[in-house]
Amino acid sequence: MKVLVISHMYPSNFNEINGIFVHKSVQELKKNGCEIVVVSPVPLSIFPLNKLSKKWNKYSLIPKKIIMDDIEVYYPRYVTFPKGILFDKSGYFMYKGIHGLVNKLNNKHKFDLIHSHVALPDGFASMIINKKLKLPHVVTIHGQDLQVTLNRGKKYKDNIFRVFRNVDKILLVSEKLRKVIINEDFICKATVIHNGIDMKQCEYKGESLIQKPKNSILILSVCNLYKSKGTHLNIESIAKLKDKFPNIIYWIIGDGPEKENLKKLVASLGVDNQVRFLGKLENNQVMGYLEICDIFSLPSWKEGFGIAYLEAMYHGKPSIGVKGEGIEDAIKHKENGMLVLPSDAEDLREQIEFLIENKDEAVKIGNKGKTTVEENFSWKNSADKVKNVYEQMMKKTS
Repeated sequence: MKVLVISHMYPSNFNEINGIFVHKSVQELKKNGCEIVVVSPVPLSIFPLNKLSKKWNKYSLIPKKIIMDDIEVYYPRYVTFPKGILFDKSGYFMYKGIHGLVNKLNNKHKFDLIHSHVALPDGFASMIINKKLKLPHVVTIHGQDLQVTLNRGKKYKDNIFRVFRNVDKILLVSEKLRKVIINEDFICKATVIHNGIDMKQCEYKGESLIQKPKNSILILSVCNLYKSKGTHLNIESIAKLKDKFPNIIYWIIGDGPEKENLKKLVASLGVDNQVRFLGKLENNQVMGYLEICDIFSLPSWKEGFGIAYLEAMYHGKPSIGVKGEGIEDAIKHKENGMLVLPSDAEDLREQIEFLIENKDEAVKIGNKGKTTVEENFSWKNSADKVKNVYEQMMKKTS
């Protein structure tokens, strides 16, 4: 089976972890017998943007083609604008930038189907291209389309729904996302297939473990620093718990636009000695911190699913997510993790306190979380389900 994957989210020398989950899925599908070519469109970076911005200059340095883990990956350029300007038309712009390459690749490989990731712009561009190719078309929705883009206005919603009505299959990474479109006429096309984790890459490969202060209670978060990630709620909880648990500390891995606001909050609450910002770290370092932490807490209220929770659970750590979010598909409250109310610092404080005061229970919860991930959330498990979808689509067209 020959598959064309179209995804602007894909690792490159610009960002080695961007869309790594798409690459992991592609790798497993390849092991499963699929022949895959990836087209990963990147913004066209021309003067003066490539001179005025380091970010846009880096776009210009991405090669046109590479071989990544024996997979052909192409990086065609398309017109896009800073700060999401004209994003409602991004699908058309992407189509203009990639349709020539896609046609050449199809002439060479004779693809059996197209798998695009995200509806706008990738799914929209693929939809237009497919008017000529007439191949089975599946789109995977990871969260942004239905949690953010859909709410930007009618034009965005219409474009996303247009993709859903024209594709043959819609894959969603959580039940939360499926519920968003539960009452639409295309819901019959929708199937939930969760992302997974690479368990080998979750193993810390350092010679000795990263050290934490002796006898400390380490709460850890791994995320981009956006307000919706809820790191400020962790900080507020730590402030309320520090008198009862003087050895409690909170370390944050990641960077982002909220960092300065979070630092101001730390200072205002007087938890400078408890909270530490570690910045962006390489994957292996992240695994080292997950190995030594006592509790993983990410009270995020905009999570399509959430790989970081799975990685923490794989390390046997009691992990805290939010009720009603994508991770609810994996975490059952007080069984294999903890779920708190969205934007509720008091509920979060209570759950952290419960885990600290009930160590045996916390260990049981962590161990059950590890078993849950091992049994249900490998990339092989995910890829097997995706390939089954491919095969069903091929039967319908044969």
